[in-house]
Amino acid sequence: MNGIDTAGIGMTSARTRDRLVATLRDDGISSDAVLGRIREVPRHLFVDEALRSRAYENTVLPIGHGQTISQPYIVALMTEALIEDRELPLPKVLEIGTGCGYQTAVLAAFGRHIFGIERINALLKFSRQRLRELRINNVSLRNADGFDGWASQAPFQGILVAAAPHTVPDALLAQLDDGGRLLIPVGESGRQSLVRITRRGEDFEKETLSAVSFVPLIAGKTQ
Repeated sequence: MNGIDTAGIGMTSARTRDRLVATLRDDGISSDAVLGRIREVPRHLFVDEALRSRAYENTVLPIGHGQTISQPYIVALMTEALIEDRELPLPKVLEIGTGCGYQTAVLAAFGRHIFGIERINALLKFSRQRLRELRINNVSLRNADGFDGWASQAPFQGILVAAAPHTVPDALLAQLDDGGRLLIPVGESGRQSLVRITRRGEDFEKETLSAVSFVPLIAGKTQ
């Protein structure tokens, strides 16, 4: 794909990806579609070259600007929880905290169109370029404040948030379609929970899925 190494060799090879997928399955990820997408997306292209040998470890890695690429297990868990028992592709999915674009690339297989918000413009430029190189074309990205969502494109059948506010932003609840799901980590550092919220008319059903550790969701944006 445009001369970039999507297949990988050595520690980024297909065998290494298969080991990661086996680990995720052992840890409870059951969706073959999600596991297949994790295997397919070249995670090593979303991290610094010096860290590529660790790209298929089930771990968080730094991506600069005080941010991280999420652990593959968390990416798989959130994606699975978003699409479970849903008719696919979901028409519109909003992602808050695009970062380097890895979660976006995974989500792109399950949504007709992914709308991504990233507050750090340098990361947005990187993710936009990488997704273009991988010919993932059903994504629109913008540099904006994630607390505000993307009102002009609402309602969304799925919203996935990759950073943790102390409480769920009202704007995101308002932009969730009836029957839609919001996956979001909530709480202070060291006391965060991943929750799934499903909209039922004017009511919101909340489920707690797991204890997690995310960077905080920060208001505003950087140029």
